[in-house]
Formats: sequence, structure tokens, C-alpha cells
Amino acid sequence: MKKVFITGISGFIGQALTEKLSNKYKIYGLTERRTSIKGAKLFKGNLLDYERIGRILRKINPDIIIHLAARTEVEKSFYEPLEFSAINYLGTVNLIEKAAELKDLELFLFSSTMETYGYQKYWRPFTEKTAQHPNAPYAVAKLAGEKYLEYAGRAYELPYCILRQTNTYGRKDNNFFVVEQIITQMIKNPKEINLGYAEPYRNFLYIDDLINLYLTILKKIKIASYETFCTGPNNALKIKNLAKIIAEKLNWRGKINWNTKPERIGEIYYLNSKCNKAKTLLGWQPETDLDKGLDKTIKYWKEVLYDKKKKNK
Repeated sequence: MKKVFITGISGFIGQALTEKLSNKYKIYGLTERRTSIKGAKLFKGNLLDYERIGRILRKINPDIIIHLAARTEVEKSFYEPLEFSAINYLGTVNLIEKAAELKDLELFLFSSTMETYGYQKYWRPFTEKTAQHPNAPYAVAKLAGEKYLEYAGRAYELPYCILRQTNTYGRKDNNFFVVEQIITQMIKNPKEINLGYAEPYRNFLYIDDLINLYLTILKKIKIASYETFCTGPNNALKIKNLAKIIAEKLNWRGKINWNTKPERIGEIYYLNSKCNKAKTLLGWQPETDLDKGLDKTIKYWKEVLYDKKKKNK
């Protein structure tokens, strides 16, 4: 049974991946806090601890590394640029350097972001060949991680694959991000909610589809090696229209107060990508459209929040 080492295993994507992989692979994970995840053996550690990362990797000797660990709250990166740069870039460099010492590593799979495309003069769906102009500390650090991985591929022949991921939704324990934030605010507040920008365009990928992409890559490692993929789907819409769709699904008739968060320097108003390359090379494409994905996410949060209301009565 092959061994998979996952950083950020206790996060949104990490837990979903572990659930799907644990029957076919031996799963090992890195986490900074004491926790337990069914189907995985965990090591406590920090990516910035260079020597400890090396000891952990030597002990496990994984066949595959999936690097998910990162600070991902783009908005917060404007206010904590040093921390984001350290974790998202230096932590990635540490992991790559130690991974390069492994003799039997088959793939280093890196979770990057569509945010690396940043500012674009012309608004059209991004492909893997679209020039990258990151416009947030989070995105700059992620692009730097991509470049270091490409360098390691050339210098050490380290087999890698990069995913420039779209806004992924379907979270069950975090309502900071936009889809879950809108849903939970509307459920909790029937009359009025506060949101940030209304005008940016974003595209959205349901968690099940992203996990299926990871699974597909692990089945087709030779094809995926030394490649970069956008995840799509090409379904961008304005945040205000996303809120309108969710409001209709919830039969919510309240008022939205837009622009209630501090203005961000360098706000990006268009992020959208195609997944044609993944479809052509890997035979993968998203299967859950936005309508069905939102229905699933709303159903979950309604059950959770209504249960809390009943318990508090």
C-alpha cells in the first residue's frame, strides 16, 4: 500500500482527501495542533522547522506528498504579509528541499491558487498559459512556491504537479469564506446582513469535484508529472449575483449592506479559469454545477444551525 504524506491534513481539503484516500493508501499528516483524524497517522510539526520536517519525511519515506498547508484567507494577507510569506513560501521551500532528498518519491502535488493570475488587463477565462500578476501577499507567496517547485523539478528532477485552484466551497466547519459566509449569515439573520464587495467576479468549484481531481492525478501520476492545471469551472459570476441566488434558495427577503469591510489595496475584480487541459490530459472535469453544489451546502448549514437553535432554547 502506497504512503501519502499530507500537509494541512486537518483543513477543509485535507480532511476530505483523507476520507477518500484512507482505504487505498497509508495516510500520514502534518498538523500544528493536537488532533486526530480517522484513517491517518499524524505528526505534530511546523513547516518552518526544517530539521523536523526532514526527520518526519525520512521516517515515513512517502511515495506521494500532497502539500495543502497554507494561510488561505486572502483578505487577511494584506494585514499579515510577513506571516503569510513565511508560511506559504518559506514553509513550501523547506518541504520541497527535504522532499528532494527522498529517493522513491513519485509525486509532489502542490495546492496553488487562481489568485496568482491577479491583475489582468482583459477579462477572459484564464488558462495555464495566462500571464500571472499576483496582487495580494497570499498570491505572491503562492506563485513563489510554484516557481521554487519548477526549479526543483529542473535541478533535482523532483516530480511535481501544480493545481491552480478555484474558490472551493462546501465547508462544514468554517464560514469565513464567501459561499458559506453568505449562507450562514442569511440563515442567522432574517432581516439584514453585512458583506464586502458586491462587484468582483469569481468562479466556484464544489469540494467533491476538487477531491475527484486529486484522486484522478494519483491514478495518472506519469501523465500529471511536471504539469500545471487550472481547475475551472468557467462559471464566473458577480458576488452580488451569488448572494441573490442563495437568497432565492433560502427564501430570504432581508437587506444586504455591501462594502462593510475595509477597502483592500489591489482588489482583483475578475478571477475565472478554464479546465480544458485537465479534461484533455486527465479526463477530468467538474460534475457538480453551482446550483446543485449550493443546494448541498445550504442543506448542511441549515441542519447545523437549526439544530443549534433548538439546543439553545
